[in-house]
Amino acid sequence: MDSGRRCVLVWTKSIGNGWTRQKKVIIGNTSKGATAAAVIAGLLSICYFIYMLPRWREKYCFPTKGNQDIETFLKDHGVLTIKRYKFSDVKKMTNSFKVKLGQGGFGVVYKGKLSDGSNVAVKMLNPSKGNGKEFINEVASISRTSHVNVVTLFGFCFEGRKKVLIYEFISNGSLDKFIYRKEGVETTTLLSWDKLYQIAKGIARGLEYLHRGCNTQILHFDIKPHNILLDENFCPKISDFGLAKLCPGKESLISMSDARGTIGYIAPEVWSRHFGKASNKSDVYSYGMMLLDIVGGKKNINVEGSQTSEIYFPDWIYKKLEQGTQLGPEDGVVAIEENELVKKMTIVGLWCIQTVPNDRPTMSKVVEMLEGSIDSIKMPPRPALSSPVRSISESSTLLN
Repeated sequence: MDSGRRCVLVWTKSIGNGWTRQKKVIIGNTSKGATAAAVIAGLLSICYFIYMLPRWREKYCFPTKGNQDIETFLKDHGVLTIKRYKFSDVKKMTNSFKVKLGQGGFGVVYKGKLSDGSNVAVKMLNPSKGNGKEFINEVASISRTSHVNVVTLFGFCFEGRKKVLIYEFISNGSLDKFIYRKEGVETTTLLSWDKLYQIAKGIARGLEYLHRGCNTQILHFDIKPHNILLDENFCPKISDFGLAKLCPGKESLISMSDARGTIGYIAPEVWSRHFGKASNKSDVYSYGMMLLDIVGGKKNINVEGSQTSEIYFPDWIYKKLEQGTQLGPEDGVVAIEENELVKKMTIVGLWCIQTVPNDRPTMSKVVEMLEGSIDSIKMPPRPALSSPVRSISESSTLLN
């Protein structure tokens, strides 16, 4: 046996100023020891590479497949005409993310200010969102729009895992703060029925524009009070296009691999093909549910309700309409001159939530009905899915 043969592993580490530190570990003194040492060294190198790869990617912006797809998309769709900011610019405009406006499953929204003094809402998407799908959806859809009732995108930032959208700042926040009434809790401000009616019309015009006014039809798929922002004059702006779909050409029917939206506002055909294909009529359904929210002053699904009729709220509001009793919140008083507006919004809302998509009006027809006389609007049939035998557990089963 050759006792002079040894296998030595040497680690070298820089400690600055041109100096290095070395560590030696003697593995053995045979050829088998040398082989084992080589294997161990190789495994350690692989582990170190796997551990450091995400950090190198983020630090040096090495391209990933998801990032390459996003860059390709941005170039192919011509959205590079929208200003692209560096992340250092984003930190500066938000004063290092000092003021948080809100937070949700998508990420966090901060208040910011551009160099010209304009206030902005800076939406930072969660890095966990798969391959930037929501980022692409928002940029693809919102960059194509220009309408008073659709929020304006000023720019974006895309650096490694950091995906940021920079929107106009909407001072009054979301619609839900102004319509939901809880026992013992006051809403931010009680809006007049005329103001709520104007808001309803503005949202309808914004959706009509998305469906018919753009070169490419945009289906939102998440219309609800939380995604409607109100400016200083309470002009509504449709926001949050993270679930949106682009529908090129005149074809409005689309195939969907997954249900999308918020329980209580999802059209039947979105979660079950039994009712047909998803289309712009799916947005109409969501709009109708939101309209009934405005009229009733409460969410359309009450998970705390003990009776099914309390849970499925269109039943409740349809019965009030049939019986000729006062519409609007149970704890509110509707003046005689305002009752016509409330009744009109209710009837339009019930038309919008018809179970079969073809039975629902287009958004153009919705605008026409809201602006026309109530005498010209027929009473809609009771939506088939509003049967009192349904329970919240049955609804959840259908949605899964």
